Amino acid sequence: MKSAQIKCMKKNLAPFIPVFLLMICFLASVKRLAAQSTVQDAGWPRQVVKDGSALIYYQPQIDDWKDYKDLTAEMAFSLTPKNGKQVLGVASIECNTIVDKDNRTVFIRDVKANDVRFPSLGADSVQLMTDLFRKIMPTGGDPVSLDRIIADMDKEKSAAQAVDIKNDPPQIFYSTAPAIIVMVEGDSALMAPIEKTNLEFIVNTNWDIFYDKKQKDYYLLLNNAWLTSKDYKSGWVQTKTLPKDMNRLPSEENFDAVKKMVPPPATSIAVPKIFFSDKPAEMILLKGSPVYSKISGTNLLYVANTDNDLFLDNTTKQFYVLLSGRWYRAASPEGPWTFTSNEMPADFSKVPENSEKAHVLSSVPGTIEANDAVLLAQVPTTAVVSKAEVEAKVKVTYSGDPQFKPIEQTQLEYAANTQSRVIKDANIYYLCDNAIWFIADNPNGPWKVADSIPKEIYSIPASSPVYNVTYVTQTNATETTVESSYTAGYLGMFIFGAAVGACIAYGTGWYYPPFMWWGPGMMYPFYNPWPCAWGAGAVYNPWTGGWAAGRAYYGPYGYARSAAGYNPATGRYGHAATVQGWNNGRTVAGGYNPWTGGYAGTSQGHSPYAQWGTSVAGRGNQWVQTGHVTTANGTAVGYRTANGQSGVIGPNGTKVVNGKNGTFAGKDGNVYRKNADGSWSQNVKGNTWQKPANLNSETRDKLNQSFQNRQRGQVQTQRFQNFQHGGGGFRGGGGRFHR
Repeated sequence: MKSAQIKCMKKNLAPFIPVFLLMICFLASVKRLAAQSTVQDAGWPRQVVKDGSALIYYQPQIDDWKDYKDLTAEMAFSLTPKNGKQVLGVASIECNTIVDKDNRTVFIRDVKANDVRFPSLGADSVQLMTDLFRKIMPTGGDPVSLDRIIADMDKEKSAAQAVDIKNDPPQIFYSTAPAIIVMVEGDSALMAPIEKTNLEFIVNTNWDIFYDKKQKDYYLLLNNAWLTSKDYKSGWVQTKTLPKDMNRLPSEENFDAVKKMVPPPATSIAVPKIFFSDKPAEMILLKGSPVYSKISGTNLLYVANTDNDLFLDNTTKQFYVLLSGRWYRAASPEGPWTFTSNEMPADFSKVPENSEKAHVLSSVPGTIEANDAVLLAQVPTTAVVSKAEVEAKVKVTYSGDPQFKPIEQTQLEYAANTQSRVIKDANIYYLCDNAIWFIADNPNGPWKVADSIPKEIYSIPASSPVYNVTYVTQTNATETTVESSYTAGYLGMFIFGAAVGACIAYGTGWYYPPFMWWGPGMMYPFYNPWPCAWGAGAVYNPWTGGWAAGRAYYGPYGYARSAAGYNPATGRYGHAATVQGWNNGRTVAGGYNPWTGGYAGTSQGHSPYAQWGTSVAGRGNQWVQTGHVTTANGTAVGYRTANGQSGVIGPNGTKVVNGKNGTFAGKDGNVYRKNADGSWSQNVKGNTWQKPANLNSETRDKLNQSFQNRQRGQVQTQRFQNFQHGGGGFRGGGGRFHR
């Protein structure tokens, strides 16, 4: 283009540049507003003003959270009547809660004040102030950080029920040079033909492996290079020559990523070490010889030049590795490894919170972080489901006629030749799909939302591949809706080791062999792998309460095993970068959760309900539908909950006030404040503060514990919010599939 033309274009576009800049600023503002649209715990204490009277209430101190739905607490507050003087009090409250686990927020609703005390008032004034408190007190809508509540809970009141999971070590490979694992599950490779070619590909593997029937050669696509061998178990070398039929791979049948590498790139690579396994395995991979880094305040060293959590206890010279939430010990990083979560050196609980390896504290029995993770795993995600809408969408597809296998220790059976979770109870069929239960008289449907589930389903043992459905419940049925809830076990997160301090693990540890079948008249073999604890590189992320997963050395599909099955509904395998699910396609297998068949698309992941759409099922944050209203006084957030409650959180409703969240309700009914020197002051008659003359040790200990819990809850809340807005630095795997 000539310079004169360029000058002319610049001249013509000049008037529009301010408009473009304005549009960019507008879009940035919209983005910021969208980021703020999620209602979160903005801080404490909070204030509400009504008819000239003002109520300031402090963070509630949790007594109990029954079934993680009904909460009781003590709450300190100050109440200032119109044209009157401030007075402090304590209220015993109970309320119902709904949890939005994606945003770690608990919404308080149906608040009742069972007892209101004013220690500094005479008897003649108490009733008047109590009536005023009940009139002003918000009855619902307040968002409270889930981390604050978990930090303040009595861990003894929330004892976890451990699961009979297996903790035997998997096959663990070790390498200090680049390496990968080729997994081909079962006794032999399951081959599927590629139409109009002399090629086949291996279905039950975690890599793209093709077989040339003429030359009897195997070809493996390794990122940006091709390897070849006469035996898929060993002998791989790089090749620049492919069979001519590789140019005839069909389009839009999960081979698109492969076709981009045909013909092979001209560049050469150093062929990595290749390990072979006939079942999901793990690998400790270092970049050269071990490089050790000391963890301050301990005798522990961690290996810095690996993505694995690999430690050396410098006292005993024993190595420790964390895999899928379980600890294993060996005298050498090459093994052999033994399970040791129940016998961990005390130094592991002393890893500083600011350490590069602080995230492992969530897997160290007895630590606060481990207790918090266990509590979080028990908190349910709940949705009110519209029966008609989910019934219109649910579908089960089998490869051939339905085939059922017995579930040990029960009279139940499960469908083996489908990726759907179908349970047979006598002549009735139950389907758990996207954490919603359906019922039918026929294995093919039609499916109706179930109002209740047989008790025997909840006795399915962990040794069954459909065990995770026991973490989904269905209650409060009406003619049009039902309330569905699930806890973390549905997503593959299980509690173990309660006797020595409960922890969480990814997967049950049981190996569920894949169901492979090539029936009469079938053009392709059916391959249905079940979820597995190993071969995922699963690392717990304490900031999201989920699992990060995905290591390059496990192959592109090693951590999406249930996504790799053949789909008779589409005639395609989901073994590719685009996962073809039973009802639709899901892009990028790395985000696939094999326990639910769902795709996690954000750093925290989505709950299974997200796939159904907001009009069908409300996740926690859809119980509270929010919108922003900006006035001269600031921005308010309006809410409307599923049970019809509505209100405003903002300048004209509840707001966070400036001040320290340091006022507490004592178990003796008095109001206390933490002093700078660590001592306590008590609010007494005349609304003055003085050091209590007879503060018994039980009340003091409880106050100190409440203070520590509140501080920790604030830190954890801030960490999660920083992580959620891009400030996190967690080093986990590539793909994420928690929710």
